[in-house]
Amino acid sequence: MTDNVRIGIVTVSDRASRGEYEDKGGPAIEAELGKILLTEWEAVAVVIPDDVAQIKATLIDLCDNEACCLVVTTGGTGPAPRDVTPEATEAVLHKPMPGFGEVMRAVSLKSVPTAILSRQTAGIRGKSLIVNLPGNPPAIHDCLMAVFPAIPYCIDLMEGPYLETDPGYCAAFRPKHAKKKQS
Repeated sequence: MTDNVRIGIVTVSDRASRGEYEDKGGPAIEAELGKILLTEWEAVAVVIPDDVAQIKATLIDLCDNEACCLVVTTGGTGPAPRDVTPEATEAVLHKPMPGFGEVMRAVSLKSVPTAILSRQTAGIRGKSLIVNLPGNPPAIHDCLMAVFPAIPYCIDLMEGPYLETDPGYCAAFRPKHAKKKQS
C-alpha cells in the first residue's frame, strides 16, 4: 500500500483493449484531472473489454487492492448490447450515488439530445468512489466539470484523502464547517 493519492482510470472498450482503436477516453480523463487537482496523485490506468466479469474484477481490484480513492470509468454506458459498464459498476457498489448520473445527463442534455440514452452511474465501494463517464472526450470534460465540485467532499465523508482542486478551473465545494485534514 502507498500513502499517495491514487485514482483509477478505466477505459471500457472492446476495440481499444484489442489495440484496434486508440484509447482517447482514458487520456482525456487523466488530462482533465491534471487540470482539476492541485493535490499530487497517481493514475492507475487500465484498458479492458466490454465484459461484465472483467469490469467487476477491475473495479474491485482498484478499490480494494490498489486503494484508489476515486475510480473513473469511460465507455460502455450507452444502450448497445455490449454497453455493460453501469451493470458491472452497480454489482460491486456498497452504496449507490444516483445524483451523479442525474447531473451528468442533465448537463449533457444541454449539448446533445441523445444524452438521455446515457446510463452512467456512480457509487461507493468501501473507501472508493466509482464514477462512470461517457466515452466521448468533450462529454468527459462536461461531465467531470459538472460533478467534480462534489467529489472531494464525498471522499472526505468516506474518510479518504483530502483532494484540493484548482479553484480557478474547478472549485471543490465543502461546507463551511468542513475542516481541512492535516497531512
